[in-house]
Amino acid sequence: MYHKEKSIQIKNSASALHNNLSVLRIAPRRLTYFTVVHANVVNMVSASWDGLNYSHRQLQSKEPNVATSTSLIMQAAFCVLPSRDLLVVTSQKGIQMYESDGSIMVYWHALDTPETPTAQAMFARGISAVWENYVCVGVSSGAILVFDVPSKGSNITLSEVLEEHKESITDIASECSGSQECIADLVSADDGGNLCVWKSGEEFQLLNKIPGFDMSCSSVKLWKGTVVAGYGTGQIRVYEAVTGILHAEVNAHARWIYSLDIAPFSGLLLSAAEDSLVRVWHLTVNPETNSVEVAHLHNECVTDTQICGAKFCDGDGYAFAVTGYDLSEIIRYTQS
Repeated sequence: MYHKEKSIQIKNSASALHNNLSVLRIAPRRLTYFTVVHANVVNMVSASWDGLNYSHRQLQSKEPNVATSTSLIMQAAFCVLPSRDLLVVTSQKGIQMYESDGSIMVYWHALDTPETPTAQAMFARGISAVWENYVCVGVSSGAILVFDVPSKGSNITLSEVLEEHKESITDIASECSGSQECIADLVSADDGGNLCVWKSGEEFQLLNKIPGFDMSCSSVKLWKGTVVAGYGTGQIRVYEAVTGILHAEVNAHARWIYSLDIAPFSGLLLSAAEDSLVRVWHLTVNPETNSVEVAHLHNECVTDTQICGAKFCDGDGYAFAVTGYDLSEIIRYTQS
């Protein structure tokens, strides 16, 4: 079904972080941007679709009043809003927002560091754009910061703080199908495996809490009102977002799941884990029974590699890309 394409080289190897790959397709320019985190640097590659041109950029983790920051970056993710695209980078010190090509930093938000050092590490992790103008970012305290992003310029403001989770946020995802009918349009996950389902707007509403099982949910997606969550057990669980009904539980991997992705137009689901396997599944919603079915379609083994990022490169799932711990390349697969 898929075959391996030529890999894209990156300047530094990928750190062992969940969801350590972000992809942005720029159709008018026939380009795709990729970002991969290495320690306190974001490796950025712009690749032309014909495979002939690659340009590289590196973004350092930044802090105000410090020449070079050593604070570790936790995640870098593209946020696509109707009026603009941003690259959001989270670290132990704060949140940086850049224009999508990484050229200009438009906003910096410092994390509240406690006066007295605490046992708990401080960091931001979990990034998603939602609705017309919001970017949500999770924090290690369990809070979710909601930023209001104007259609241009740097007048980004913190509009709301959602305090429902008690444990560190691991991932946040918005409804990716583009459907206007879905009541829920945001889901957040934490280190205890708990999921919160939200409706965004000028005031965010909590619609549902799906309890965890004391096992971290490392990656989460929302598609057609369905929550797809990957866990440290190697399991994928599929829930109805608003009711929390469990549609399916799949023993997908032998080790910790590091990344999930959904191709919204085709319903293909990508899962990648420490067991060096990338699997492609197909989700179908049965309108008669209101259930969701999961079928396994394809496997790729990246031998002896702890996979830490996997993303589709387009909305149909025609191609996907994979990163692995200590690998200085982005591996690509395309449908045969």
